[in-house]
Amino acid sequence: MTWTPADLPSFDGRTVVVTGGNSGIGRHTAAALARAGAEVTIACRNVTAAEEAVAAMAADGATGVQVAELDLADLASVRGFAERWHGPLDVLVNNAGVMTPPRYRQTVDGFELQFGTNHLGHVALTAGLLPHLLAAEQPRVTTVSSIAHWRGRPDVLDGNQGGTYRPEHAYGNTKLANLLFAFELQRRAALVGSNLVSNAAHPGVSATGLVTSPQGLGAIPGVRPLAPAVLRLLFQSAAAGANPTLYAVAEAGPASYTGPQRLRESRGPVGPARMSRYARDEALAGKLWDLSLDLTGSRFDWG
Repeated sequence: MTWTPADLPSFDGRTVVVTGGNSGIGRHTAAALARAGAEVTIACRNVTAAEEAVAAMAADGATGVQVAELDLADLASVRGFAERWHGPLDVLVNNAGVMTPPRYRQTVDGFELQFGTNHLGHVALTAGLLPHLLAAEQPRVTTVSSIAHWRGRPDVLDGNQGGTYRPEHAYGNTKLANLLFAFELQRRAALVGSNLVSNAAHPGVSATGLVTSPQGLGAIPGVRPLAPAVLRLLFQSAAAGANPTLYAVAEAGPASYTGPQRLRESRGPVGPARMSRYARDEALAGKLWDLSLDLTGSRFDWG
């Protein structure tokens, strides 16, 4: 379909949280929603970088963006963010993530870094913010996955623990977990009669800071100085990569999955994305849901 951020409806009076909104896909998502009238909070681990991003957004006409500290790799930080939030929340965009650190690393709470950050942190955040989402008239949760979810397997239930750490497989598992969580959240919302919409999107292959992050591939010598030029040459822009997320936030239906449509979903106009058979496995989703709540100590209170 032909859809661009210019097609966004008015978001006047609506509140939005975007995790990891200081760079890449998250930054362009936050800026576009702010231009549409939303009051946007970018929730970031690096507050200084986030404040610099907000200043740049404002200079480019995207006002109404503010910063809040959130470290998804620390469940105490996640709980603190949710406890500090006041008032209804219309949209939560679970966007932040870390990609393929070359060596095994753990979160503050002892989980493999990618599983703990990309999946468990967002589960705990969504659970903590659920009362505020349910206080909104038309609440939405959009979770950002990846074409890498095709690498995910049922051993996602192992939480990427174990003796053999494979960065790409571990990352794929977390992106599969994002989809399983998004769809299970929608199923549970429907079961209790809630009007909350949960869906997912993926950006294709975009030139973002995810590759150069020191928590991920940027830990490999030489990647950080060389990657930006290579990414800009080979891949679509981060702004284009944000379009599927923006469409999912604004228009896509419940339990939908949106992504680019060309070159094996690596770029192009937005539309329905394909997903693996594991992403459609409701039994696997239910098991992961229960496991995730146990690991994080979270509870979804539907009121």
